Amino acid sequence: MTDEMFDFDQPIDREGTASLKWDGRAGQFGDPAVLPLWVADMDFAAPAAVTRALTERAAHPVYGYSLFPDALFAAMADWMRARHGWRIERDWVVMAPGVVPSLSAAVLALTQPGAGVIIQPPVYAPFFSVIRANGRRVVENPLRCEAGGYRFDLEHLERCAAEARLLILCSPHNPVGRVWGADELGAMLAIARRHRLVVLSDEIHHDLCFPGEVHRPLACLTEDPAAVITTLAPSKTFNIPGLGLSAVICPDPDQRRALRQVFDRFHVSASNPFSVAAFTAAYRDGGPWLDALMPYLAANRDLALDFIARRLPGITAVRPQGTYLLWLDCGGLGLSDAALRAFFIGRAGLGLSPGTIFGTGGSGHMRLNLGAPRMVIERALGQLAAALEAV
Repeated sequence: MTDEMFDFDQPIDREGTASLKWDGRAGQFGDPAVLPLWVADMDFAAPAAVTRALTERAAHPVYGYSLFPDALFAAMADWMRARHGWRIERDWVVMAPGVVPSLSAAVLALTQPGAGVIIQPPVYAPFFSVIRANGRRVVENPLRCEAGGYRFDLEHLERCAAEARLLILCSPHNPVGRVWGADELGAMLAIARRHRLVVLSDEIHHDLCFPGEVHRPLACLTEDPAAVITTLAPSKTFNIPGLGLSAVICPDPDQRRALRQVFDRFHVSASNPFSVAAFTAAYRDGGPWLDALMPYLAANRDLALDFIARRLPGITAVRPQGTYLLWLDCGGLGLSDAALRAFFIGRAGLGLSPGTIFGTGGSGHMRLNLGAPRMVIERALGQLAAALEAV
């Protein structure tokens, strides 16, 4: 039994907190009044255990350089073993200042300039930049949109693997919401093995699977320690992304050494007394909060899907299996991408992420963040319906 009350319906005023999502609206959308459902953080209070840990740490008036305590590694290892059946060794872990910096460091550590790196669009936009900004070449293996959802194009991946050294996987997938099955992940690993391709698996959404869905850590599906490097964090799970601490799980010692050399080269420290406290508390004590969150998010998802089917002609959405993101196909509206964005902002008063930032397959789409009180989701859908009716 927990002493924490879970009221996800309670609205929280985030304006004036230097929130990118809320205070950045004018710069992002040209309108400070749009309802923001874009960047992937939620409008829910973090678990009370996290707030307590931060408050207790703040009460000590010295905020010096920090170590990563045994309690942090124990909390993460216990969580991954209990929730995902994955036994992580402490020696495998490299702490990092965030998942995206980890992806960038891994690209530098594992590939040479000009090397091909495979991604599977439509996909999280920084996947493109961590490749191109580091002088590597993007090799696209687009997902296949079929009846009922998105799939890997394994035949095309086989061809792509012949010209690449690294594949960056998004699991669960942002923005399409797929929780990949064991069979399809196994098929992907078989291709990677044939071509000596390392898979860098971004599993930051690892805990955000809807009831009935199961996330499978990719590293659990192979016995080769050099086959998979995993990046993860409690940031999306417990709504603490602004604290910027993540872990890279790298069982192979040579790869781990190369990764550390990249971080050392830039003298980037991941340690922060507050991020350490929050990371530890979230994985140690956040389970009941997450167990209450996921049914709430599932209800938001089902509400949105039902409303879209009944009230939003020209817009469809595939039922997401994980994340708190809803991928809207707006192709039926017959608008260009620029006109679509203008319609959502100017007519519907909504700030969503345009599909074009996710690359191939993103045109004609918008990404909606479901991580908000239900009244906010209802308001957003109502505004969109009214805008369509007024056309």
